[in-house]
Amino acid sequence: MTRPIPAPRLRRLSALALGLAALAASCISTTARHLAAVGQFESGCFDDARAGFEDERAIGSPFLRGAEVGMVELARGNWDEAQRALDGAVDAVRELEERALIGPANLGEAVGSLVINEGVKDYQGEGYERVQVHNALALTYLARGSLDGVYVETRRANKLLETEEGLYQKKYAAGGFGHLLSAVSYELQGRYDEAYIDYRRMAEKELGLELAGRALVRIATRLRYDDELPRLVERFGEPSKLPQDAASIVVLGGLGLGPYKVENTLALMTPSGLAQFSVPRFVPRPQLVSTLELVVDDGAPLRTSQVESVNDVAARNLEDRMGWLAARSALRGAMKLIATNAVAESVRRKHGDAAGVAAWLVGSLLTAATERADTRCWFTLPAEWHAARMWVAPGEHSLRLRAVGGDSVSLGTLRLAPGETLVILARSLGPRLHVHSVGGETVAAAPAPLQP
Repeated sequence: MTRPIPAPRLRRLSALALGLAALAASCISTTARHLAAVGQFESGCFDDARAGFEDERAIGSPFLRGAEVGMVELARGNWDEAQRALDGAVDAVRELEERALIGPANLGEAVGSLVINEGVKDYQGEGYERVQVHNALALTYLARGSLDGVYVETRRANKLLETEEGLYQKKYAAGGFGHLLSAVSYELQGRYDEAYIDYRRMAEKELGLELAGRALVRIATRLRYDDELPRLVERFGEPSKLPQDAASIVVLGGLGLGPYKVENTLALMTPSGLAQFSVPRFVPRPQLVSTLELVVDDGAPLRTSQVESVNDVAARNLEDRMGWLAARSALRGAMKLIATNAVAESVRRKHGDAAGVAAWLVGSLLTAATERADTRCWFTLPAEWHAARMWVAPGEHSLRLRAVGGDSVSLGTLRLAPGETLVILARSLGPRLHVHSVGGETVAAAPAPLQP
């Protein structure tokens, strides 16, 4: 004869069910706090955004905390703080990166590991995100004039990208921004042969072709690469005639906000109980700004070219992981279903049918609450990286950068020395444009922006 389940135990089971509901609610509220900080970032409230991203309740991942704060500081031109935060993100995934740098097999072991719930493990970034951390770090080194640092970070980014491609046996349309940063830093050091290699890699990947093609023709002409020059001229056109002792202006811009993840869940009620599995997918955000335009001395604008689409790379990188994610989720769901039925049967035998049904319900709730897709991601990454380069005569020039579909920002009048390179770093967020220049001598400061 079975015993009825005692009232205190029924209350405990009910409390457990309520606790599981609270667990799901807490996951939603954590996402809401994270998204609130993203909203503050997009609106240009950088102090509030940083505080939100540093909140442990909003960002439980050291990798994401460093990456998000680093991007906030990049947008406002605080290079030292940006570098410190991004270094923290890299430190958080150092062990995984070292395994990845050894080879794809070592990375595959880490990515393929089984966990009870995707969201309870420490988030260490998608492969493309770990690559982008090093590109962002390269920007901080470029802004601070440390060209060796640019080299180190872009080479590490490229190596990590090659590991991802080797793991999935794919070629991503990625790496263009890292190659460009590397090429620019080489040119600043007069190492044109090495810059040529990076521009050639961009051309091979068909990334930023307009920018890379002109650079290849220019450098091949300078270095007298007579065997390659005819082919390059046929493809990209004749070399441009540059002013005497020309200075140059390089624009590097991040446009908009990159994609975010949502959860795709399939729940099936089988004769044995609830079977559920969940996987994430990326959703691109609408972008107000399509490109940037550099205007020098009120002349014809020079439009930037896209050198890398974070949206496309993120979607493809996740797509290549989808088989592993679905298989892991399905296996976990099956294990939970088996465990739920075993526990429910044991409780039924000891305490009766009602107790068995209650235990089965709790187990099903546990499956529904814990078998969730991991929708964490680096929210403040741009959707696209853009770049442009203009050659001008040395001397004084008035500069303006316009966001097509958004703001226009004056940089004032700057004096450029012969052969000098001025770097303009920009970030569009909604219609707003945040711009910082590195190099040149300010002759007349830009007018202060109007306050709303």
